[in-house]
Amino acid sequence: MSRTSGGGGGEPPERPEGRPADDHAALSALLEDSVEELYENAPCGYLSTLLDGTIAKINKTLLDWLGYAHDDLVGRKAFSDLLTVGGRRHHETHVGPLLRRQGELSGVALELEAADGSRLPVLVTSTLKTGSDGQPLLIRTTVFDARDRRSYETELLRARQQAEREREELKRLNAVLQQTLLPPALVSVPGLEVAAHYHIASTDMVGGDFYDLFPLAEGTWGLFLGDLCGKGASAAAVTSLARYTLRAAAVYDPDPAAVLANLNTVLNHEYNGDDPRFCTVIFGLLTPEIDGDGFRITLAGGGHPPALLMRADGSADELPTPGGQLIGVLPDAHIATTTIRLAAGDTLLLYTDGLTEAHTPTDSDDERYGDEALLGFTRALAPTTAPAAVAAIRALLDTFGTGVEDDTAVLAISVPRPTGGEQQ
Repeated sequence: MSRTSGGGGGEPPERPEGRPADDHAALSALLEDSVEELYENAPCGYLSTLLDGTIAKINKTLLDWLGYAHDDLVGRKAFSDLLTVGGRRHHETHVGPLLRRQGELSGVALELEAADGSRLPVLVTSTLKTGSDGQPLLIRTTVFDARDRRSYETELLRARQQAEREREELKRLNAVLQQTLLPPALVSVPGLEVAAHYHIASTDMVGGDFYDLFPLAEGTWGLFLGDLCGKGASAAAVTSLARYTLRAAAVYDPDPAAVLANLNTVLNHEYNGDDPRFCTVIFGLLTPEIDGDGFRITLAGGGHPPALLMRADGSADELPTPGGQLIGVLPDAHIATTTIRLAAGDTLLLYTDGLTEAHTPTDSDDERYGDEALLGFTRALAPTTAPAAVAAIRALLDTFGTGVEDDTAVLAISVPRPTGGEQQ
């Protein structure tokens, strides 16, 4: 069957004679022109220098950036002559020697000085071209305009510095706010030694721990230490409310259970919606013994870790308030109480759970210090005084380093031994 030049199934008509050869020649000519144009008008600068740095070839892009004519530079100046004073020193002492040793350097940040004296930040990549015998012949360098990058880096640095200033200001404000939640100084109680410490886990957030020691009716004092759930400014507002509610309630009725019940009512009434607030608190009422030898202390606990009593005889035990419930959760929280006598040489220590929940410096990230370890620590410490006990706890917290993830407050009171008696 013969083939036709018509429709389907036939071979395509032949191209006119000479067309492929003409296209190839035109394409070759176009590529030749494009290569030269690409070099001259590339989006980056190109230059070749002799081994002594003299510029042997440079493209139009770089000349335009710097404001020079071809004859101003080629054969007349070295690449280092285009650098700023600092850049020239860096090039001579670091870039040049490294290039000769390694044969290539990439992404070197330098500054070129234009004909009008302005500065052009650039990133430079250089390669050492060698002959067939391995001997260096010349240096080829690609220059990238880094003005946009420099502007970005400058803006980034400015933003970072601004963020640092704001962070420092936030730290300062947090510190001031934190101080308003704590007594500026503990009152002096005749016949008692008192000491306290507040360990801040993070300066970026205000914690919710609080404590106080204050006079009530003549011859009695109140003390409390608590830990509010949450952090930040909103938690600080509730902490302030809790602190002043406790003080006001104690003036109205100093019975420790009544004081905590009052706080429970306030928190449960004010914060029982979508953002409930609650805390653990221990409140104590101090009354000196009639004979002047020691104090009678009634403690009420609302879900708080038990106080620790270190006796003059060297023993130490917890003072549990079993069944005490979190303050602010239930309308009628159960408040547990206990009464003790603090004699000469005895020390009472109150603390928040940031201490016992701290990570210890061990290989296990989940290892917490714990209640048993703290009890053992106080047994080794007894007998002691309030200042010595707080100093020991501060030193202990320092050993945990960043393992202390929550703020920690400690408050200690002790009855001094009679003059001439031994005490640690």
